[in-house]
Formats: sequence, structure tokens, C-alpha cells
Amino acid sequence: MIIIQLNQRQQKIIEIVKQNQPITSENIASMLNVTRATLRSDLAILTMTGILDARPKVGYFYTGISQINLLGNDIKEKQVGDIMGMPVVVKKDVSLYDVIVEMFLSDVGSIFIIDDEENLCGVVSRKDLLKATIGGLDINKMPIGMVMTRTPNVVTAETDESVILAARKIIEHEVDSIPVIETDKERNITKVVGRISKTNITKLFLEIVGE
Repeated sequence: MIIIQLNQRQQKIIEIVKQNQPITSENIASMLNVTRATLRSDLAILTMTGILDARPKVGYFYTGISQINLLGNDIKEKQVGDIMGMPVVVKKDVSLYDVIVEMFLSDVGSIFIIDDEENLCGVVSRKDLLKATIGGLDINKMPIGMVMTRTPNVVTAETDESVILAARKIIEHEVDSIPVIETDKERNITKVVGRISKTNITKLFLEIVGE
């Protein structure tokens, strides 16, 4: 067992939250004279380890935990393929309506889009579908390929990638999950083989601390 060593900025964040809770990330960033984006990874670490608690539209709270024991080596050695979940994929010509139904039946925040050769070509989120719905589009006729975020603008992970790197991508790009891919060199396609999300990563932390 090792004790996670917090950096100076993380320690300052804890002190600010203690004295001003509840406090938003915008206010924390202002007090530290940095951008909100700069604090994303720090706040993610502090909430995932249980030192801070975050409540939507309220802000951050201090939980009373001053330090947390983690199996540091296990975290570093964990790969995306060890904890990824099953992906939810649809073809790019499927209608918006059918994708909306699939998303809520599957209870996921993002769906990955593939072409006829099963090649990853895009991703669509709940926010994308909401925008399309209130934008007056015919959701029964409009194919999902018209509103998806297209590759190469899709953030991905690979099975042998470290969980830490995948977590950093999720935080930095402000997404709930990313597709896990493998390249089929013979067919020259990028296949979606999994899905890694904030939930997968949080469960891993809980397993490691023995919850």
C-alpha cells in the first residue's frame, strides 16, 4: 500500500473548499487565478479518491478524508482492456428516432457510430440528440450520420492503454465515455471493441480502496 501524494495545487483546492464550501469550480479557479480547464484533472482526482464530493448546481464539499490509501502499482498497471464495458453501436444510416430509443433502452450517455464495414466513423451523445430534437429535424427520417461527431474528431482509447491515460482523456474532453478500438490491419478498419466511462473508472477506484 502507498499513500497518494497530493500536489500543492490539490492541497490548496482542499483548503479553499474547506473554508468556502459549497463552492463551484469557477470560484475555485478564480481564487487560484487559473482557468477552470486547468483544474479539471485535479478536481477529478480529489473527487474520485473521496476527498471532495461534488453536487450538480451546488458545488464541491470537503468529505473529511485527509488522505486515502491506494494500491498505486495496481492503478498504474491497469489497462483499458481490463475494465472496459460493452459498446453500444449503430450504423450511420439509422434514424435519429431509433438511436434515441436505443440510447435510453441501453441507458448510456453516448452511442458509437459505424459504417457498413463496421469501421468507427463517429459518436453521438445525449446532448447531440437533444439539439437535433429541438432543432426541428425530422427524427424519423434524418440519419444519425448527419448529426454525429465524425472521426478523426472522436477521442478514442486502445485496449493496452493505461486507465490513467483514458481517465485524463475523459476529463480533458468533457465526455462521459470513449470508444475502445482495435485496428484490423488486414481489412484496414478501426473496430469498436469496448467502451470506457467515468463509471468504469470510479468502480475501479472503489475496488482498489476495498469498498
